[in-house]
Amino acid sequence: MKLKFNVNHTNHPDPFVFEDGGKYYMYPSTAFGNEGVRVYSATDPIHGEWKYDGIAASFEGAANYWAPSVVKYNGKYYMYVSFERGISHQFMHVAESDSPLGPFTNEKMLYKEFSIDSHAVVTKAGLFLLYAKNKYKPDYEDERIGTRIFIDRMIDPYTPAYAPVEKVVPDFDEEKFTPQYSEQSRWHTVEGPFWFTEGEYQYLTYSGGCYEDDTYHVGYAVAKSNEPDLTKVEFTKVTKNGGFAPIIIKNDFEEGTGHHSMIKYNGEYYAFYHGRDIGARAAKESAEVITVKENEEVRASDGYEEIRTARVCKIIVDDGVLTAEMKEKDI
Repeated sequence: MKLKFNVNHTNHPDPFVFEDGGKYYMYPSTAFGNEGVRVYSATDPIHGEWKYDGIAASFEGAANYWAPSVVKYNGKYYMYVSFERGISHQFMHVAESDSPLGPFTNEKMLYKEFSIDSHAVVTKAGLFLLYAKNKYKPDYEDERIGTRIFIDRMIDPYTPAYAPVEKVVPDFDEEKFTPQYSEQSRWHTVEGPFWFTEGEYQYLTYSGGCYEDDTYHVGYAVAKSNEPDLTKVEFTKVTKNGGFAPIIIKNDFEEGTGHHSMIKYNGEYYAFYHGRDIGARAAKESAEVITVKENEEVRASDGYEEIRTARVCKIIVDDGVLTAEMKEKDI
């Protein structure tokens, strides 16, 4: 189900939803441009209207803010977000604020390598950062190289242990990243990690494949464990008889579904993800003129126009098994 907003922003990919004091905040990517990280808020995140509250973070010389996430730790709010600066690629940064609305300041680069799609979480063992980075050199000849999910322990919000542990790797053709894939470089992608725990289980959900393709999806790995040190948890990727087993994927009314976050609201779990209406991308590609108007955004990069919108679905959590209830209009 598509979410309702009080402004005409036409895209909000990678929506991260964060609850604080009974209010909900959303931070999507600003995939193209140097505007900064937008923030929206809602009191009813499912059926209510999301209000645009402005720019929560904007850093000098930065552009293309990807997949921000926010965590509250020791009374302060920390945003983990990747962006480009100068000739750099997407590198992970952190900044702080006294409010979830920002402004987030005192930014610092965490990793001097491609590092995206953060999710910072607090357990009894401390602060941990889930993120995605690339693996270029395979350990064996047939391995699917590409983007994978790692977890690093944080010594403090600004200091990683710099000992990331690989947790989810690509296994299927449906996880190949088409724009970079060739037989010489069999590039695959699993990214967008999100962690939560319920009952005896820990869940690590993720996105796989390419956001332009029909096979772009949300999957998950699971561990029956109460281990609070997330670098030590052994997650098992959920498959169907050893095969591809997405929980969110292209359906009758939307495509390009992926990169999500989750909350527990009124005792039930919901996933916030991005998607495109069926056929929307083809319609955009056929347009001869690309327009950018006030409070309205349609941008293009290498022939791709950003038209992903924020959506929500209920997730049934049942003893290590996740099931998505996909509905077009209401829940």
